[in-house]
Amino acid sequence: MTDPAAGAPEAPTGAEWAAAVAAVRRLPADARVLLICHVNPDGDALGSMLGFGLGLRRLGVRQLQATFPGPPEVPEPFRWLPGLDLLVPQDAAYPDPDLVICFDAASESRLGDLVGRLGSAGASLVLDHHASNTRFGDINLVDPHAAATSVVAEGLLDRLGVPLDADIAACLYVALSTDTGSFRFEATTPAVHEMAARLLATGIRPGDISRRIFDTRPFGAVRLFGEAIGRARLEPGAAGGRGLVWTYATLDDLARHDQPPYVLEALIDSVRCTAEADVSCVVKQTPAGDWAVSLRSKGAVDVSRVAVALGGGGHRFAAGFTGRGSVDEVVDSIRAELDGALLAV
Repeated sequence: MTDPAAGAPEAPTGAEWAAAVAAVRRLPADARVLLICHVNPDGDALGSMLGFGLGLRRLGVRQLQATFPGPPEVPEPFRWLPGLDLLVPQDAAYPDPDLVICFDAASESRLGDLVGRLGSAGASLVLDHHASNTRFGDINLVDPHAAATSVVAEGLLDRLGVPLDADIAACLYVALSTDTGSFRFEATTPAVHEMAARLLATGIRPGDISRRIFDTRPFGAVRLFGEAIGRARLEPGAAGGRGLVWTYATLDDLARHDQPPYVLEALIDSVRCTAEADVSCVVKQTPAGDWAVSLRSKGAVDVSRVAVALGGGGHRFAAGFTGRGSVDEVVDSIRAELDGALLAV
């Protein structure tokens, strides 16, 4: 369904929840289930997928795999997560699963080389919270009002009668806390804290989890961040005078500091605190020769409009897309879209 005022899908209907429950409940004992999250998985993608996978295991699903497109490298902050034994490289994933479930992917393009599994699967189910979701599954549980995909995953586990345990809760807590910026972003509602309370009630330790995912970084990454922040540029007149701050990082930067690409995912947090800019941007070079672009807004600009216009997606406050050309050309394309994304605030 579509919200005529906002142009975004509404929360899942009762019929959509029922269809998702039925898709899982009717699986035969020998069914093969494949879980897929988006390329370059973040905490919400991995946490939602692995937490839900552990829930399916509790339901008795035995032929179960989890995967994501690209190199099978889990970012260091998430290598302790329960359920990592479910992960397989993309080439080893079931070619024709009975059910494929996608997590935190707003469109088919985010599934990379795994997109063909949608057509070869008996059925496909999408769990997501991006307003820009294209509803590419046979069944779609898309809630743009949810703070994280883990909110949708927990809702489906509850409807399936799967009780939370510490392992499931740890995964879902990582997902929830990363996508809310450790409960600092606008999406942090009373319902978010209520869900966090349910997860904490299983005995997980939030302090330990936060240190692992937010407060642990190799010294090489610290130096790389310093270099990237040193080249940041502030454009106070951009976005209708609301301001833009941006920086970039290259493959040479990563090589010079001996760091893997995933360390750059946190760089946006060091840039977005700039007081003079509503919009922040980090442009990250990829091995494919293009640029992974992260956008953030403090509220005056809907950066999802910018990202969608440039072939990506996301939320009002956080979005991204793949840019091509030089860094300056990528940033030029962003500037050209910013004024049209201004909101009445």
